[in-house]
Amino acid sequence: MPKHSYYPGHMAKTKAQLKQKLKWADIVYEVADARAPLSSRNEDLAVMLENRPSLLVLNKADLADAAVTKRFVGYFEGRRQPSMALEAHNPRHIARLFEKSQSLLERKFAELKQKGIEKRPIRAIVVGTPNVGKSTLINQLIRRRAVQVADTPNLTRHLQTVRLHDDLELLDTPGLLLPKFDKDEQLYNLGLIGALKDHLVPRDEVVIHGFKVLYEQYREAFVQRYDLKLDTFDSLEIFEQIGRRLGCLDKGGTIDYETVMDKFLRDFRHGRFGGVSLERIGG
Repeated sequence: MPKHSYYPGHMAKTKAQLKQKLKWADIVYEVADARAPLSSRNEDLAVMLENRPSLLVLNKADLADAAVTKRFVGYFEGRRQPSMALEAHNPRHIARLFEKSQSLLERKFAELKQKGIEKRPIRAIVVGTPNVGKSTLINQLIRRRAVQVADTPNLTRHLQTVRLHDDLELLDTPGLLLPKFDKDEQLYNLGLIGALKDHLVPRDEVVIHGFKVLYEQYREAFVQRYDLKLDTFDSLEIFEQIGRRLGCLDKGGTIDYETVMDKFLRDFRHGRFGGVSLERIGG
């Protein structure tokens, strides 16, 4: 598969606006999906942020392999990128995010105090690729649904400023995505986690990639979910067995592949195989 370009017009506009808004922010929350921390990051953001304080938030950690996520946090921290795993619906995680933010900005606010500037809210910008849970994070921070949330990539279309309380002020931004992908695996990972709309990447290739990851890394959970009988990896055989196990058949009794793909992607995105990570350090 050749290199792909996926860069809707509103994303280019948001990127230009974001460059201006960065002057306003004390800290940037870069939200990525814990299941694919590398594929779901936007390399352009690192260039744009330069030396501005930032916190990499590996969201949806409850859907990822906890041991792998822990290694990723250590990997990023070792490269001087403050990071944390997060379950956006967990109040303790939200509290820890705020505590980490205060720690990262302690020096800046001490300098402001010395200059006689009164205490003000932390000014934060939330950025990340589509559908990694940015709006859910904001909603948990403010404990109400201030930003529309859905499982459809690119739902948030316009920059929104949300004043949370006396301690935090946030700017939510639409997802930014790399305009080109060097590896097919990046596309497949984003397709599996729902960060790309299904019609933008061949669904059969995305699903087969998911089959392979589960077969190689999480075989027991994969087999148990669909009662599979497998001696070797055979994607057609897996389609066949899942289709018959779930009754995904057309009128002639043959496998309805579209329905199998629908059900598999739904299972994967909702954590039906337990914690699953699509990437690992060094490979």
